[in-house]
Amino acid sequence: MTETDTGKTRSPEFRLAMGALHGMRQDLFHDAFAYRPLKPMRTDGPITRRLPGRIRENAAWTPHVLITACALLVMFVGLTDQGSLFGFLPAIPVLLTMVRPVGALWLSLGVSAVLGALTYDEWPWGAASFLGYLAVLTVAAIRTRPRTGAYMWALTAAYAFCMEILFNRGYGTGGASVSVMMLFLSALVLLTVTVLHVRREAEQEVAAQQSVTAVERDRRTLLEERTTIARELHDVVAHHMSVVAIQAEAAPYRVENPPPELEQAFVTIRENAVAALTELRRVLGVVRAEDYEAPDAPQPTLADLDGLLGNVRDAGLTVEKTITGSVRTLPQGVELSAYRIVQEALSNALRHAPGSTARVEISYVLGGLGLRIVNTPPRGLVKPSPGSGHGITGMRERVTMLNGEMTADLLEDGGYEVAAFIPVAAVRDGDAS
Repeated sequence: MTETDTGKTRSPEFRLAMGALHGMRQDLFHDAFAYRPLKPMRTDGPITRRLPGRIRENAAWTPHVLITACALLVMFVGLTDQGSLFGFLPAIPVLLTMVRPVGALWLSLGVSAVLGALTYDEWPWGAASFLGYLAVLTVAAIRTRPRTGAYMWALTAAYAFCMEILFNRGYGTGGASVSVMMLFLSALVLLTVTVLHVRREAEQEVAAQQSVTAVERDRRTLLEERTTIARELHDVVAHHMSVVAIQAEAAPYRVENPPPELEQAFVTIRENAVAALTELRRVLGVVRAEDYEAPDAPQPTLADLDGLLGNVRDAGLTVEKTITGSVRTLPQGVELSAYRIVQEALSNALRHAPGSTARVEISYVLGGLGLRIVNTPPRGLVKPSPGSGHGITGMRERVTMLNGEMTADLLEDGGYEVAAFIPVAAVRDGDAS
């Protein structure tokens, strides 16, 4: 029980009835003649998407064609049954459902009453009126909400009852059976349409939830990849900053009688290195999980590539390695990223091209490092495994982080190629120490 503004109590039943009356007034009266043109249907369904291009475009107008065909059928039945020009009237509301579905229902009721009065047909529906009204009710229910469909059935029952009481006694005794048949068929139609509405809404909700889940999964995978890169970046940079701090602290002892200015310069370098290291650990350290522990072994480099290729061969992928140029030690970040790129490219070949062969080309050039990983099309009976596509994204981020360039494309023969170039600044002999 709730209190209203006037101090009177209103029961839940009363409020439910008032809500139903308000909804009926809104759906059947206030918005009855709202202009709602029937839009072409989508052509990406399981059947229409297999049709040729021009036929698929025309298939979008299938609902309009079906409604028009139904109107023609109703008009044919009316002209045959009535034997007069008034037989075409029940077809008009059927066509009106394409622009004003609820208004067409009211018009169909009016047409049935007019035809009954003019032709002394069975009340409240003759053959053409019966068929036309059932068609209008079906289309209107499809184009509106299930609640509106229930209101339309209640309106149909009220109309049949009133016509039976007021007029049927003067025109014959067949109206009751016709009304019962109409109420039964209309209830069956509305129940079917309601089930379809509920199923469609459930499918849309599931599709929306799957879309949200896919977006969240993609975002989580991307964040995990970035977190991994940030951890590796932290390890690499922290190592080099620690080396700078230690060398700056030990440098004055390597020079006999260093001037005070030089000692102060090294002190400043060490202080800046320690401050930068502290800030780096504070900022990048937040990406570490509480249970994350730094690996005891050093991060992999291109020197460890043979072990990776051996593991890949054991997994069933035939792979060859080619090295061109003068092999030299590269910065740790470049070595690690190059190793990870080769690792991810070969993993993709294992997943997406089972039974193929791969080739890894490493080029040491003057301006940097070139990588090229190529695999042939899949062969054999093993089906490729689906992937999320984040491996390519992770490789691109690694290359972009080092100001490099990367391409990943399908080849004409059905294979796949990953090519990357990572620039590396030339290191002079005096800087190497």
